[in-house]
Amino acid sequence: MKDPLRTRLCESLGIEYPIVSFTHCKDVAAAVINAGAFAVLGQTQSTPDEIAANIQWLRERVGDKPFGVDLVFPASVPSLGTPEELIAQIPAAQREYTEDIKRRHRIPAPKKTPELYELGWVNKEIPQKQLEVVLDEKVPVVASGLGNPGFFVEAAHERGMQVWGLVGKPRQAKRELEAGVDAVVAQGIDAAGHTGSIGTFSIVPQVVAVAGDRPVIAAGGVTTGRHLAGAIALGASGVWTGTVWLPCRESDVEMRMKERILEATAEDTSFSNCVSGFTMRTLKSQWHAEWARPEAPPPAPAPYQLFLFAEVKQSALDWDIPEFMTEAAGQGVNFVTSMKPARQIVMDMVEEAYAVFDEITGEEETS
Repeated sequence: MKDPLRTRLCESLGIEYPIVSFTHCKDVAAAVINAGAFAVLGQTQSTPDEIAANIQWLRERVGDKPFGVDLVFPASVPSLGTPEELIAQIPAAQREYTEDIKRRHRIPAPKKTPELYELGWVNKEIPQKQLEVVLDEKVPVVASGLGNPGFFVEAAHERGMQVWGLVGKPRQAKRELEAGVDAVVAQGIDAAGHTGSIGTFSIVPQVVAVAGDRPVIAAGGVTTGRHLAGAIALGASGVWTGTVWLPCRESDVEMRMKERILEATAEDTSFSNCVSGFTMRTLKSQWHAEWARPEAPPPAPAPYQLFLFAEVKQSALDWDIPEFMTEAAGQGVNFVTSMKPARQIVMDMVEEAYAVFDEITGEEETS
């Protein structure tokens, strides 16, 4: 029997296991890569200089092994504007409602400048500067978490780089495939963060049907080896995983959030636009409850809603207000119950996937 985990994705990247870790933590990325899988480092919150330094740091720890960087290119945000200028443009209704939330819950001003103020996609200029660094560094893979990456496919290919596009709808996949992307991440509504409204079990085979010989990577609720086996059965060449890495040993997520993630179930997540202005899945919090009230205005469009949330989130962290703390988490969080080393997570997923294929075929494990 052909090894079911030796997929087209493994062949195109030269990796052992078709598992992609999406993480904002360099230590997690290095551990996953050195365990034989693949990692994409989220860099939307990093300056161009920080991105260059992070790429160098990772290369020093993984050698010639490939890795990726994730950036976002949303079409609907302002072209220019500093955080201060954009904050001044927040619509009055949403600003006043946020002030009311802070008064009612006695939320003080944050001690630090909110980290999310520096998010790369608050305007269109910052992602372009981030992309220039990634292209200059010839990172093996650049993934676009939001927006069609077709405008830089040619430049990436000239440098020997792959371009991946994350999509939430089959028509988005078709457009990005026509633009020349090398792989598509088909992301279901059960995924963490920004995603579309179609379930993983539905979107993956639809994208596989139009992808031809290009790898499709399944995303959305993937946290176990059984999920990995299921994704391959749907025609995917691998899985894109995120939530499972948040509470791992190497992760730099605050311990309070790690504990919340380990305790959370699928019902503890929310799919809402109250955090960033785009619909995204995160852990439920009092912030979500406030914006679901009948008297609440609709959330402001991106990036203005993000600035409102950023200040409250920073205050919650600075003053230890747990009911207003949240984190992007997918519905697969139900299976994330212990704080394991990243390498063990990779190996556990691989072992379980082989066991599932053994159940199906009745044959002995391939590995």
